[in-house]
Amino acid sequence: MSDTNPSVNEVKNLLPQSMAFMNDTMRKFLDTASVEAVYGDPVRSGETLIIPAAEVVSAMGFGLGAGSGYNEGGQEEAGETDEAESEAKEASQPANAGGGMGGGGGGRAFSRPVAVIIASPEGVRVEPVVDVTKIALAFFTALGFMIGMVARMQSRDARRAIEECCE
Repeated sequence: MSDTNPSVNEVKNLLPQSMAFMNDTMRKFLDTASVEAVYGDPVRSGETLIIPAAEVVSAMGFGLGAGSGYNEGGQEEAGETDEAESEAKEASQPANAGGGMGGGGGGRAFSRPVAVIIASPEGVRVEPVVDVTKIALAFFTALGFMIGMVARMQSRDARRAIEECCE
């Protein structure tokens, strides 16, 4: 057997290592969405306590697969052996076996500040953090959509005018 085709037992032995690696990676990834990531360290200034708050979004996916099989050199497909000969051959010499495994995964995590919590003797208040970039992107997206719709409506009206003129 060649080194490129691991045996079934070798594949089965690699599976726990792969699962442990996947669990470790998942644990590290999910740590990004912990409470410590959402609420920053409080900052005290006199009698005022300031706590930063963030939105944390994480998404991930994993896949893992393993398989093995054997081929007796194509004799069964050609009809050169019967069932008794196949069983005798399997018992006397190993079949051409192969197997393998693979896996993959990916993910993304990001955070952005959303508010500052201010606790003072006057009370507790939440001050939102305005994301100017997000507002500008929303504005230009809406503007582009509106311009596209107006152009489409004018194009349709122009076609109707041409059709009515030529009739």
